[in-house]
Amino acid sequence: MTYYDDIYEIAVDQNYMITAREAKAAGIPGIELAKLSQRGKLENLGYGVYRLTRYVPSEADPYAVAVALAGPGARLHGESVIAMLGLAPTNPAFIYVESPRRVRRKLEDGVVLKKANADEPITTYMGVPSQTVKHAILSARKTMMDDRLREAASAARDEGYLTRRELADLSKEMSWTWR
Repeated sequence: MTYYDDIYEIAVDQNYMITAREAKAAGIPGIELAKLSQRGKLENLGYGVYRLTRYVPSEADPYAVAVALAGPGARLHGESVIAMLGLAPTNPAFIYVESPRRVRRKLEDGVVLKKANADEPITTYMGVPSQTVKHAILSARKTMMDDRLREAASAARDEGYLTRRELADLSKEMSWTWR
């Protein structure tokens, strides 16, 4: 197998992206990423983040890129989890990302970086590390209207992102009553 084949195997499950750190862990020298980028096989999205030039675009792409550029341990946060999953209308101008460490890299315009809460669980939706839907709804209280959050919770339950128990806990915490 070639280095490109190894990169493809990793990247295909991660929205066609790979980081220099992941490549190194797979035994791929960093210079190979630069060579493949120069040959047009990879696109350098930012410091240490590459994407295959031949990939299938998805609605999750901007979210995946924002999280990858924020570095290791970063995840999608709050309103952006709701937006990516299409659970309720949100403000498309911003992508909220949280990271457990300080990020010095230049992020794309519209990416809002927050400090991660270490106690919250991390999950993956559509190949993007994210807060759970329950925690995303709780986090979005400051940026979204209550009606939209209720709509998101209901849609999340219908689509299997929330269990009945999680919806009940969320309703109690948000002081919602269902008719």
